[in-house]
Amino acid sequence: MALESNDDLSAPTDHSKQLKNRLSKTRQSLSIGLSRIFSLKKGIDDDSLESLEELLVTSDIGIQTSIDLIQRIKKNFGAISGEDQLKSILKNEIISFLNVCSGISQPRTSKPHVIMVVGVNGVGKTTTIGKLAAKFTAQKLKVLIAASDTFRAGATEQLSIWAQRAEAEIIKHKEKSDPAAVAYDSVEAALARNSDIVLIDTAGRLHTNTNLMEELKKVNRSISKKISDAPHEILLVLDATTGQNALSQVELFHNALGVTGIVLTKLDGTAKGGIVISICRTFKIPLHYIGIGEKIEDLQSFDPVKFVTAIF
Repeated sequence: MALESNDDLSAPTDHSKQLKNRLSKTRQSLSIGLSRIFSLKKGIDDDSLESLEELLVTSDIGIQTSIDLIQRIKKNFGAISGEDQLKSILKNEIISFLNVCSGISQPRTSKPHVIMVVGVNGVGKTTTIGKLAAKFTAQKLKVLIAASDTFRAGATEQLSIWAQRAEAEIIKHKEKSDPAAVAYDSVEAALARNSDIVLIDTAGRLHTNTNLMEELKKVNRSISKKISDAPHEILLVLDATTGQNALSQVELFHNALGVTGIVLTKLDGTAKGGIVISICRTFKIPLHYIGIGEKIEDLQSFDPVKFVTAIF
């Protein structure tokens, strides 16, 4: 089945306008807060800086990052006479923080290029894999999906629907099968079929479950048995609406697997889009994609300047 008409990747899209619309909750939260800070003042003083710090923290930018921003703003006291000047300085400082996270995905020097996708249940991992598959097939790449989440009820069926929509191949075993075996067979099939991309779905029970991490390491090792330098990317999918809890997920998955990139979903559903800044500032792991809606085109490559422009 071909992609639905409203998911046609060849159709022109004003991504900047779309991004601004979908991040309206975060933008309104910040704008209202900034306007309130300046409502009774012509300039900025210690009291307004304290209010600004509180606004940044409640936007999930993070305590340390908010403190760093305030310190940088203090150095520009003389240039701030109103809300517009403050916004301009904030935007420039936040962009400088985010630039460390704007690295592109690993260059595809191997064929197949194997991408292992991890994350806890409910973050949109399976949907993200489907959207990535559609983006790759739209680039005329041959994609194979590995249904290695064999424990969650309905996971394989959901992934099969996405594979059909994206016109990608899928390798799946029976429910409760060994996830590592599915991953191994998928890479083996990709080599035989001359696939360009392999997207490997994985289980996502609670990230506090030590057994899950060991299971993911086993999947990782099984992939390496077939292609020594694979997986070439390990993408961690996070739900932006979980706020600061996402930071603990990054730490755990990164320590266990060595995450190479992040996908942050559901940014359109939160007024706390500052979590993007907090994650980048804390871990400096490239943020490859952000999710701002249900359509395939709503999974967008992360651009620091466009993102900051959209939230201010």
